[in-house]
Amino acid sequence: MDWMEVIRTRRSVRTFDGRMLEMEHLGKLAEYIDSIANPWRIPVEFVFLDTEEYKLSTPVIRGEKMYVAAKVPKVKHAEEAFGYAFEQFVLYAWSLGIGTTWIGGTMKREDFEKAAYLQEGEVMCCISPVGYPAAKMSFREAAMRKGVRADHRKKASDLFFDGDWNTPLVSEDPDVAQALEAVRLAPSAVNKQPWRILRTGDKYHFYVRHDKGYSTEVGEDMQKIDLGIALYHFMRFVEGAVSVEDPAIPADENMEYIATVTITR
Repeated sequence: MDWMEVIRTRRSVRTFDGRMLEMEHLGKLAEYIDSIANPWRIPVEFVFLDTEEYKLSTPVIRGEKMYVAAKVPKVKHAEEAFGYAFEQFVLYAWSLGIGTTWIGGTMKREDFEKAAYLQEGEVMCCISPVGYPAAKMSFREAAMRKGVRADHRKKASDLFFDGDWNTPLVSEDPDVAQALEAVRLAPSAVNKQPWRILRTGDKYHFYVRHDKGYSTEVGEDMQKIDLGIALYHFMRFVEGAVSVEDPAIPADENMEYIATVTITR
């Protein structure tokens, strides 16, 4: 599978054609979920939810017949693990022609939590509709995409750095270069692209550049979820090991260290 093509073409879908998922596709998604893992070894449980059975809807989605929710224990690095795992599902779904969109706030959360049988000590960071994209976006969807400039991304020189925060990273390794481009193209809450990467030797340190107001109703940091997404995109193209060992590199007060990828080949 050409994962870069999947990443390049994938978009958030908010207007669906009203069809239920074909059983073949539902089976493939369920089988794929069993293979999903994350570097923190935190369990992420996926649940499919029928909209009619559970009376579920969200105000920004049209034509959906099903949602997928995921639950994770309330532990350290839960947000990053959630983002890393859920993005695997999102990209695989797109490779099958199935649309999704990350939803962290614009839903009646208690209804989804009840339908997903959320337990004490668990959190449901995000949900997504799952279905076949409609032939044409709704006016509201098109307006939302325009509002967040969904098809635009920051320049690589604003995101990736070499040795210090003033030197842009230009990798001569084709795998790393592709991994960085995959990070640059990753989705994020309101398209803020909060990830920053600083290379030192064979280590790539991931940081989140925090903006205010990006927590869910239950307190999860959406931008740390974004960092989980970015890490997964990076790891699709390199052989490396993820660790959490803060290199104590000086950074401004809005930056928070998340994880390090050490290239192993």
